[in-house]
Amino acid sequence: MSARTSPRLVPFEVIFEKTNRTWPAKDGITVAVSLFNYAQFVVECLDSIARQTHSPLDLIVVDDHSKKDDSVAVARHWMEHNSHRFDRISLLRHTRNQGLAEARNTAFEHARTDPVFVIDADNQIYPRALARLFGAIEHREFDAAYTQIELFGDQSGLGYADVWSKSFFRSGNYVDAMALISKRSWRQVGGYTHIEGGWEDFDFWCKFVDQGMRALYVPEILCRYRVHGTSMLRTDTVGATARLKIELTMRHPWLHLR
Repeated sequence: MSARTSPRLVPFEVIFEKTNRTWPAKDGITVAVSLFNYAQFVVECLDSIARQTHSPLDLIVVDDHSKKDDSVAVARHWMEHNSHRFDRISLLRHTRNQGLAEARNTAFEHARTDPVFVIDADNQIYPRALARLFGAIEHREFDAAYTQIELFGDQSGLGYADVWSKSFFRSGNYVDAMALISKRSWRQVGGYTHIEGGWEDFDFWCKFVDQGMRALYVPEILCRYRVHGTSMLRTDTVGATARLKIELTMRHPWLHLR
């Protein structure tokens, strides 16, 4: 285990890392998993990543200083037994809690490939997800690609994904965090920004709109969002919606949130 600091000055420890390919493959993808007190879900998330039909994969799990459970131990045990599946596999742990935005930023900083797929440790993806998304952006015509999501767990149904449009964002976010994103584009917009109470994803996509970036909608159900008592859909924005609308509108004046 060794301590490091990302270029964004967020201190983290390298809990586990193994490299099977010294240089990333030309068609390599990094999967960035954000982990925080999700020991009961993380194995299912990682299993879904290992089952991807797209082969050249790096995997980075960033634990945001979990304290309530043994998330780090569970993730490390899985990674030690499945490291052969990945070109490089890394488990990083923030030395103190930084929030979801910085967990994702740490993963992006550590990534070797330009395409980075973002997923939280309580969610899952279907086996064709990364192959379909990579095919959509491999020629670098788009800054990101995303799919329709399936809700599961305490609630079932479909998400609200649609074609990329500034006008659609004006009244609220409709693109989930699970997306394949260019690291260069992530850096250009300044990464994710911590917003007290949530909506980091909405702000991130609004920054893409501000920069004139484009994302491609792949109209297939390839990502699964788990709805449960501590999911973002249930907790972080409850009771904070009015304040969040004001803050997001101040950051992006073209929004019309009601």
